[in-house]
Amino acid sequence: MHAQNLLVELFVEELPPKALATLGAAFARALSDGLHAQGLLADDAQSTSFASPRRLAAHVTAVRTRAPDRDVAQKLMPVSVGFDADGKPTTALLKKLGVLGLDAGAAGQLRTEGEGKTAALFVDTVVAGVTLTDGLQRALADALAKLPIPRMMTYQLADGWSTVRFVRPAHGLVALHGADVVPVHILGLEAGRETHGHRFEAARDPVVLRDADAYAEQLAREGAVIASFDARRAAIERQLHEAATRAGDGLRPIDDPALLDEVTALVERPNVLLCRFDSEFLAVPQECLILTMKANQKYFPLLDACGRLSNSFLVVSNISPADPRAVIEGNERVVRPRLADARFFFDQDRRQRLDTRVQALDNVVYHAKLGSQAARMQRVRAIAVAIADGVDRALTPSVEQAATLAKADLLTDMVGEFPELQGTMGRYYALHDGAEPRVAQAIEEHYRPRFAGDALAADEVGLCVALADKLETLTGLWGIGERPSGDKDPFGLRRHALGVVRMLMERETLGTRWPLARLLAVAALSFQDVPSFTDPQHALQDFMFDRLSNLLRDQGYAAREVEAVLSLRPQTLADITHRLDAVRTFSALPEANALAAANKRVGNILRKSDAVAGTTLREELLCEPAEAVLMETLKDIAPRAQAAYRNGDYTIALKTVAALRSPVDAFFDAVMVNADDPALRANRLALLTELHAAMNQVADLACLAA
Repeated sequence: MHAQNLLVELFVEELPPKALATLGAAFARALSDGLHAQGLLADDAQSTSFASPRRLAAHVTAVRTRAPDRDVAQKLMPVSVGFDADGKPTTALLKKLGVLGLDAGAAGQLRTEGEGKTAALFVDTVVAGVTLTDGLQRALADALAKLPIPRMMTYQLADGWSTVRFVRPAHGLVALHGADVVPVHILGLEAGRETHGHRFEAARDPVVLRDADAYAEQLAREGAVIASFDARRAAIERQLHEAATRAGDGLRPIDDPALLDEVTALVERPNVLLCRFDSEFLAVPQECLILTMKANQKYFPLLDACGRLSNSFLVVSNISPADPRAVIEGNERVVRPRLADARFFFDQDRRQRLDTRVQALDNVVYHAKLGSQAARMQRVRAIAVAIADGVDRALTPSVEQAATLAKADLLTDMVGEFPELQGTMGRYYALHDGAEPRVAQAIEEHYRPRFAGDALAADEVGLCVALADKLETLTGLWGIGERPSGDKDPFGLRRHALGVVRMLMERETLGTRWPLARLLAVAALSFQDVPSFTDPQHALQDFMFDRLSNLLRDQGYAAREVEAVLSLRPQTLADITHRLDAVRTFSALPEANALAAANKRVGNILRKSDAVAGTTLREELLCEPAEAVLMETLKDIAPRAQAAYRNGDYTIALKTVAALRSPVDAFFDAVMVNADDPALRANRLALLTELHAAMNQVADLACLAA
């Protein structure tokens, strides 16, 4: 059972670049897990993944040639079935032993567990450990089957008859345990020690691997390939910054991790080159040029210290010629028509005013049940205007204009070519048409936040339109039954809900003047003419509080704190964090645990009681000293806590309530709430009702009980 390091490589045609990093990590993890499950790995074994455009590989340390034998206790059957009344083995038992390769004599060596009817027969056997060849064969097949492959290919093997399915056609398999080949097979390939390096720059082909540990070093030296995805990514990142420094003027490459990952998956030995384009193209909005270079050519634009685009860009080449001028000139020649197309779209779009495109939105379908983009624009506008009226009527004209124009750039050539630029181009075109700057800014910002962590609209006009846009999306799609299910959320409703929650929490002007329920009611009102629409306000509010709960926990608040606050369904989201901070402060008080437990007890009593809502508390019926003291204390504390609550002093409100601990404890020690006398029972329940209301204005303290 000697342990050595193992190297497995599958050599394939070019893998999908956006999936390469995931495929590489998944292959190494699944292979290692498969070997571990069969007992072939030592306790200190570690795995390393390799992934390049034409290979998936895994290096696993401390792999045994054979797994240890295992003691196995196998249950056979009940004793009553295995032996007859005379204690002799039955036919059923003898057959079972025969299947296991044991003779009749083994019946006397069986072990019994349990007593009476539960007594069962067990046989103790030793299972031989799996060999590396058999174990690796199984682990390799399982690893390929579990790969998160975006789309499978079916291709024919060299024999002309057999077909197999994999992400890309495979042409080579390496399996080395130390320096020895492990004779496994997969996808019609037999394992060996030969692999291939760079298509054009390998010093030797094939590369004959000495042993498992020589893989990365030999591929780099003989094959001109950096096999590790992470090492190749780091090399590209380093070269990008070095090239930007050489370009001067404080330039830096655009920060785009997704682009960096994709380019890493396209090259085997990166070589970063500095290129330039004609500066006249800088008259086109830089977002258009940047997207053109990134999306179409996988280039890295260079920005100056102020974030402005320069006419320099970086190319990550897969070849390293002695004279790179031909490569540089080729890329500069390729990018020119792309930039020219962007300039053409920009010039053409500006020939037609944005407001003249609005009417044509009637010809663009938004959703079969919700009508056109024009109908959607009208709903967004109505909601946005209502929001603006509730915040500051001076905003209303700008908000109305911005909401009217917000979707018009969907009909421009530039957005047709690059949908990612919707909103951005609307701002440029609105400014060109002479629109008010904050209106133009709102057209761009109304899509924010586009993703988790994205900035909110900076201006109040954009904020009103952004909130209206997301409310219309949520209410409309939810109202026709298009709700998220499991991990499926095709319309991004979770993201939209989180956006609404963040705007109401982080922008106090909106959050304090617009309770959530009122906002949802305004949004639902705009759909009153849609036949298939069912008002979803209650379900949608639950959905949004669920999003809010996740957000708050991500921000570091404890689950109990979040539950205590949100269980009351507070409608003013702008003060949610103030409530949470107050609850956290309250939880640190010595009275907190006892009060939380008492509050939980009060809530349980009231839920189970037959008390009539609105029953008036009568002081003359408070016959026990403890209940009279509680009432007097409550009469003193409740108004002060209420005043602090109304002023938004939630911490003071909860600290004030903390003074109830002693009289509450005394009440439960001395008073029987469910007295036999109905009048006394009703009066005590009325007292507890007032106590419960006074304690739970900021949060439901029962949620804090251990």
